Amino acid sequence: MLDNLPRGTICIEDLEIGMRRDRSKVISDADIELFAEVSTDRNPVHLDEDYARETMFQGRIAHGMLTAGLISAVIGEQLPGYGTVYLGQSLKFMAPVRPGDRVTAEVAVTAIDHARRRVTLETLARVGDTLVLKGEALVLAPSRKFD
Repeated sequence: MLDNLPRGTICIEDLEIGMRRDRSKVISDADIELFAEVSTDRNPVHLDEDYARETMFQGRIAHGMLTAGLISAVIGEQLPGYGTVYLGQSLKFMAPVRPGDRVTAEVAVTAIDHARRRVTLETLARVGDTLVLKGEALVLAPSRKFD
């Protein structure tokens, strides 16, 4: 995994609108197979090239939730980081991710509710210049006052 900052915690008191973090990973065949095993989603569009070639995707694609998992990694390890609790996530899948693609997951702070410790985050994933996922997350951020 490649990313732009170290892991840890950014407490809500230190967050600012516009803060962003990202993380990149090449999606391997092994990643897809492991995700299928863990999730029990063995849809052949992910695992069987002959089957997938006959679909609208014309070849195998990664699970959408595997891509979304990279967003979770940025939120849980970088922004806000350790101690963050997911409250909700919207996702819209824009384009397929294929084995061998380098996915960059991006998270940016768009709103902060200090009184309720809630942070709204724009969530995106790209393969090169192609937007493959977009959404929004609501999280409970760690605080020096309570943690």
